[in-house]
Amino acid sequence: SVAVSQAGSGGAKEKGYLTQGKSLEFLISVKNEGSQEVTAILGISSQKCPLDWFSWLEESLVIPAGGTRSMSLLVSSDTDAAAGSYDFAVDATSSCCKSNSGMGVFRVQALDYASETAISGTGQFRLNKNVRSMNSGVKSTKDIRFSGSVDALVKNEYLVDGSKGKNPNFEAQDAVDNYNAVYPGDSLVGAESFKSSAVFGGVGAKLQESYDLMQMEYESQSFNLHQTGSLKKSAEFKTADNFTGFYMIDAKQAIPGQRNMAEHEEYLGSFEINRRIVFRNDEADKPKCVGVVCDETQKSDELRPSPHPCSSGSCKKFTESLHAFSESAR
Repeated sequence: SVAVSQAGSGGAKEKGYLTQGKSLEFLISVKNEGSQEVTAILGISSQKCPLDWFSWLEESLVIPAGGTRSMSLLVSSDTDAAAGSYDFAVDATSSCCKSNSGMGVFRVQALDYASETAISGTGQFRLNKNVRSMNSGVKSTKDIRFSGSVDALVKNEYLVDGSKGKNPNFEAQDAVDNYNAVYPGDSLVGAESFKSSAVFGGVGAKLQESYDLMQMEYESQSFNLHQTGSLKKSAEFKTADNFTGFYMIDAKQAIPGQRNMAEHEEYLGSFEINRRIVFRNDEADKPKCVGVVCDETQKSDELRPSPHPCSSGSCKKFTESLHAFSESAR
């Protein structure tokens, strides 16, 4: 028998989504119900997906008698793939056994915005990006300029309003490979910020970066914001850098009435750093108390007698006199 399932934790519904240009991993499991070892030949076929979406089209598995063996299959959609539902079949055949097949299903979500920048060379360069989405609760700004030489500099942003599954609503991917100042005064200078306000239903986080570098051997950085989907109300920032110069990172999270956190770091010199920050705002999704149970609780609170304001004899007498005076004044 052949079983096709999505890899990773969580239910099949939340895992069966990918955005244009992204990948989704499936687990192909084949069970040998016979009494002897077999070599199963696995083949991929689909009427809807281009075959170059699949990491492999034919593989073999040696499966012992009564055993099960699995292997992963990566499905990578094109950046211009049409949004909608797709499926594919995995056929398992063997010279001494009956062939079997399993089906895999997934949905492609369309990008609402995509901006990809990749440069390489020597000279001067300036980049300014500003992304703002009320639906995804994000505001991102980047102002970068450099003079010198770089093997590769990458600044990519992707936006999917109403994203489903484990796909982020907003994703930023940054990379630098071997930047060097060539002449005196050359530098790689930048100011970048990400903000998701709790007032507009976001995670209440703000992250700012500022840098002035003479050399950067490498940078690998990402920022993912989940406003909807199975990971909603969460954001993650990760960076790994090797540089010489000044670098600052300032991270804050403010959720009115719940919590307020702040971090600030400054580096001046030559450093190699690895940094990860996770923000969550689970309280924004917790439902208010409604329904029969809450109604009964409210009624019991209303029927519960309030304690007498005082217990001494003189206090009781004063209270009774005050009540009588109030009645006569009506």
